[in-house]
Amino acid sequence: MVPVAFFLSIVAASPLWAADRPVRPVIACYGDSITAGNGLEADQAYPAFLQRKLDAAGFAYKVINEGTSGATTKDALADLPNVLRLRPAIVILEFGGNDGLRGLPVDQSLANLDQILTGLQNAQIRIVLAGITLPPDYGPDYIKSFDRMFQELAERHHVALIPMLYKNLVHVPGTIQADGIHPTAKGAAIIADTVFPVLKPMLRRVPQAHHPAQK
Repeated sequence: MVPVAFFLSIVAASPLWAADRPVRPVIACYGDSITAGNGLEADQAYPAFLQRKLDAAGFAYKVINEGTSGATTKDALADLPNVLRLRPAIVILEFGGNDGLRGLPVDQSLANLDQILTGLQNAQIRIVLAGITLPPDYGPDYIKSFDRMFQELAERHHVALIPMLYKNLVHVPGTIQADGIHPTAKGAAIIADTVFPVLKPMLRRVPQAHHPAQK
């Protein structure tokens, strides 16, 4: 008698078995505490809301939250190999805010983001670049240079850009936590709404699973 474990191993290795279980393309939300959902439950961060929007719209993608609270562009560059191992179809790149809040040189942040974008594009990954701005007490010259950084990178790499990720929530009550920086769950849902129309042109309909006997 053939052992059951041996039979199951043969079935699991069968191409037909694999064909019945299509793998969803990955969208990696790669960012700092805004992406990670600092102060929120995991299902309240914007990537979770984005997953629900994709599901409702019939796009069979898997959203992975690769956010790290406190991460700078230098940290993001160092961690890029881990994101590449996910083999994402699309990356939503959201870094720079912590660099700005620390007053780091904009040229340094730009160089780090430039290398990240180059690494993603060399891996043939599509990109949405998400920008952010700074509080007014950082001074008009620094803020202007910081804001321009995202536009310059988007033009240089020909990637989709959201110049200001918070653009649709800044004047909406109840969207920012008490720290004045991070979105609430309500704010995170609005961020997902902001991201979705920029992301949508990059999406494709993934065929649903079908039984091998079907024509």
